[in-house]
Amino acid sequence: MAAESEGTPCWADGTFGDLEGAKRFYGELLGWSYGDSMPEYGNYTQAYVDGKAVAALSPPMPGQEVPSAWCLYLSTPDAAAVTGRIREHGGQVLVEPMRVGDFGTMVLALDPGGTPFGVWQKGTHQGFEAQAVPGAFCWAEVYTREPEKADAFFSAVFGYGVKHLEDDAIDFSLYDLGADPVLGRMKMTEEFPPQVPAHMNVYFTVADCDAAVEKAKSLGAELRFGPMTIPFGRFATLTDPQGAVFSMIDVTTTAGEMPKVS
Repeated sequence: MAAESEGTPCWADGTFGDLEGAKRFYGELLGWSYGDSMPEYGNYTQAYVDGKAVAALSPPMPGQEVPSAWCLYLSTPDAAAVTGRIREHGGQVLVEPMRVGDFGTMVLALDPGGTPFGVWQKGTHQGFEAQAVPGAFCWAEVYTREPEKADAFFSAVFGYGVKHLEDDAIDFSLYDLGADPVLGRMKMTEEFPPQVPAHMNVYFTVADCDAAVEKAKSLGAELRFGPMTIPFGRFATLTDPQGAVFSMIDVTTTAGEMPKVS
């Protein structure tokens, strides 16, 4: 497998107070099957589509009280070096570089606006084994109330090029590594209730967004936005039954012209 550029999204996992409930919800919604939970790693449980690893679910660490949420991991060849850059550019390190058996080394951090994210230095665990197929990760966006800080931070830490959409209706940037964008950044406006924190909005691919939304609602999710068709696909944003934000997108259904960027 060719080495990924540093800053490429490489893995996503969700922390849930009710692990079995999360497994049922995402299993029925996205067609996931699961490997055995690993008690030696806090019952970390990998999810698969057609036998390929696409994400993982886990309960909070003992004594840890955190809201249910998804975390996106960005690839690095040197977890210690990226940790230094996170601090240097105003981020907060929540978990110092931690070796996870022979799987790899993880870091958990916040950007200066409070958006949580992970960093992963690969060992035997190579990250996503499938992307952009139904049930698998496709895209993610930094949702923040401090967009200028986010743009400066992520470009400094991971070397992203930053392009801004020329659209007066939204404040949105695309982060790239020299070719196609790898991550988006959306400014959270006053439409977001103050209790909604900065977060990574992780997108999973579905074959039919409208059908997937109805399925999610029937399983206890709440629709937050959409479905809406844009040049990149038809998508919707939801909160799952435990309150974790996520999005689904059908990349085969598109409409409109590609936006201009500067």
